[in-house]
Amino acid sequence: MVTMRRMETTADTLYKSQLIRGFCHLCTGQEAVGVGLETALTQEDKVITAYRSHGFTYMRKGSILPIIAELLGRKNGISGGKGGSMHMFTPNFFGGNGIVGAQVPLGAGIAFAQKYLGKKAATFVFYGDGAANQGQVFEAFNMAKLWQLPAVFVCENNQYGMGTSAERSSASTEYYKRGDYIPGIKVNGMDVLAVHQAIAYAREWALTENKGPLLLEMETYRYGGHSMSDPGVSYRSREEIQKVRSENDPITHLKERLLEAKILSEAELKEMDKAARAEVDKATSEAKESEQPDMETFWTDVYIKGTEVPFLRGREPQETHFYNK
Repeated sequence: MVTMRRMETTADTLYKSQLIRGFCHLCTGQEAVGVGLETALTQEDKVITAYRSHGFTYMRKGSILPIIAELLGRKNGISGGKGGSMHMFTPNFFGGNGIVGAQVPLGAGIAFAQKYLGKKAATFVFYGDGAANQGQVFEAFNMAKLWQLPAVFVCENNQYGMGTSAERSSASTEYYKRGDYIPGIKVNGMDVLAVHQAIAYAREWALTENKGPLLLEMETYRYGGHSMSDPGVSYRSREEIQKVRSENDPITHLKERLLEAKILSEAELKEMDKAARAEVDKATSEAKESEQPDMETFWTDVYIKGTEVPFLRGREPQETHFYNK
């Protein structure tokens, strides 16, 4: 969690220095969700989420250097510098998706593939409270229950959408009940141990024959704005943010429990913080020195290999284009 926190703090600085361009959504404050998730999964389990995805990418075996390089749009980025903040992937992590809620039916499809192929693995489909009102989310629920798919739908309720509180945008903020015919559980998303236990339970549920999907609501909180272009204090107070930081921070909370149980000492915890800072700073320095992508790569990865066309419509005008006829 401290590594994720340092990585996102660094991304914040790089964005403000205009080294990161475009969209950038940070998960500062929500680290317990990604860490608690990964500690309860196997590598065969699948995960898909929305655009607040740096932490998930790291937990799903993405290294810090390619993640930072991707944010900087560099050649050795995890998506070759072409995906940026919102489009990062690892072998069993399907993004990082930019369209609000669109990853939910994709996740249902991944779960369908798991069941069809007879894999003993579950698919965890993340979306935010802002996406919870999207029609496609409920369509995915319906299909998942009809086919009893091994899908766990996880709503990361960080209290606010893009400039709007959950209470202003949702007639019901009990997101764990939104599945109707799909059972739901509300989880303290600021407690990494609670997240771990909930994910482990959900995985077992999804893989039990004829139980089908499950819905989890992770109640968490983001310290920053919705994205880097949002100051995050026009629709909530600075006092509210500070109160959560001081009373319910996931990292501080875990440190206190570790010290109380005498599992780690204060010195050991400080050493972990120091090591995380050094690791992220080193990766950032290397990422800054990495090359920009070649212009030739601008035309690649658009079509499936073997189905390429000689031009990209809308990018390189040609007389043969339909709009020039």
